[in-house]
Amino acid sequence: MEAVLFGITAVLALAGGVGVVAARQPVHSALALLLVLLSLAVDYLLLAAQFIAALQVIVYAGAIVVLFVFIIMLLHTRSGEGPRAGAGLPRAGAGVLCGLFGLALLALAAGVRETAPPPAPGFGTIQDVGRALFGRYLLPFEAASALLLIGMVGAVALGKRLRPAGDPSPGRPQAPPAGGPARAR
Repeated sequence: MEAVLFGITAVLALAGGVGVVAARQPVHSALALLLVLLSLAVDYLLLAAQFIAALQVIVYAGAIVVLFVFIIMLLHTRSGEGPRAGAGLPRAGAGVLCGLFGLALLALAAGVRETAPPPAPGFGTIQDVGRALFGRYLLPFEAASALLLIGMVGAVALGKRLRPAGDPSPGRPQAPPAGGPARAR
């Protein structure tokens, strides 16, 4: 039963991954990414890692994909442009790449004869994740949080730049004219 469910979620994750790359609309790519992330959450449940599966759904499938869709919608309405024609990979090239990937997977599967050992009894529990995160992986965890903070501050700084004179975008301060600030007479 577990092998069948894993096979179904693996096919769904692969189809979602192809959908992320092959979709012509960015929103469709975000929805395909949601399919991949939910398939991974089911795989975590099959590994008896309930906490990691819940984090996958809440953090990635919930917050991150919603953020992606929000940014896509925001950027699309600001640019005012429609979808670009011919932006995707040609079908022949995609077929060749998929064939090469399939051959590589078959070669890898033919060489593997052992099954993986079952996970430890505490694998994926809140206590196990907490010990690993704040013990062995404390420095990478803090480095990732600092990197995210720097990115957020950079995004705010880029968003607060003065808009050019004559730009009717609401909510942003307008730069003074080239001759200096206008004086009231």
